[in-house]
Amino acid sequence: MAKILVATVKPFAPAAVEGIKDIAQKANYEVALLEKYESNDQLLEAVADADALIVRSDKVTKEVIEAGKKLKIVVRGGAGYDNVDLEAATANNVVVMNTPGQNSNAVAELALGMMVYLARGGYNGKAGTELRGKSIGIHAYGNVGRYVGEIAQGFGMEVKAFDPFKEKVDIEKDGVKVVDSVEELYSTCQYVSLHIPSNDKTKKSIGYDLLNKMPENGVLVNTARKEVIDEEGLEKAMEARSDLQYISDIAPDNKDVIAEKFEGRYFFTPKKMGAQTAEANINAGIAAVNQIINFLEKDDRTFQVNK
Repeated sequence: MAKILVATVKPFAPAAVEGIKDIAQKANYEVALLEKYESNDQLLEAVADADALIVRSDKVTKEVIEAGKKLKIVVRGGAGYDNVDLEAATANNVVVMNTPGQNSNAVAELALGMMVYLARGGYNGKAGTELRGKSIGIHAYGNVGRYVGEIAQGFGMEVKAFDPFKEKVDIEKDGVKVVDSVEELYSTCQYVSLHIPSNDKTKKSIGYDLLNKMPENGVLVNTARKEVIDEEGLEKAMEARSDLQYISDIAPDNKDVIAEKFEGRYFFTPKKMGAQTAEANINAGIAAVNQIINFLEKDDRTFQVNK
């Protein structure tokens, strides 16, 4: 009987775990749980006899992959997969997948929720502003970006997008205007919602030059990764422009400096919370176990992210 290990420092919701177990057991797979583990050694020991591994934000390093002598597949429950060593996985013939789209609505709702919170001054009792009639640019029109655009249209916002990897017609059919460059996106939108992945090309790519192009009262919304922000450039732009604001579901490394210098112009959630809803949690867990079964039984590699 093949074994699926669910290793999560931050566990899935109980309903998700029960769903994973139910689906796996009906397909004649064993499920082992390693939740809230405190050391990497515990993960190394648990993965030793696993055929498949499901994680969330847990680090799947070269050491972990090599410890899994029977390991054939790792599925990251969520969209991002920079916590998995793809090179080591490929070298050891381990397939890596994510579960794209399962957390998308949760992240999008958080992005708009943070925008409302900041626009209303953190509900401080003073007059704020409205989102209706404002422009929002979506930087990378993937699953999350599409939901952000849909919700923003419900608020009555003008929605634009830049994504060189998407067909223009596919974006425009959603009622979204496509711009030709990232510079045009930032220079024409009061709000920019950031959804680019973190990789060698995007790390520290959002900084002073782009932010300084934003219209008056520009707001950068980051539910992507903190690594894509040039934090020195962000600080410089906010110093040069007293109207610029920054909101994110993960605090930057220079959060104390921003808090000291720019009171009322920022908001950070206590931890990365984009996918922290019951629905997203369950969706990602169920998708992960189904993808494992489909891969092991049908060699379905639809969501494979390594080569």
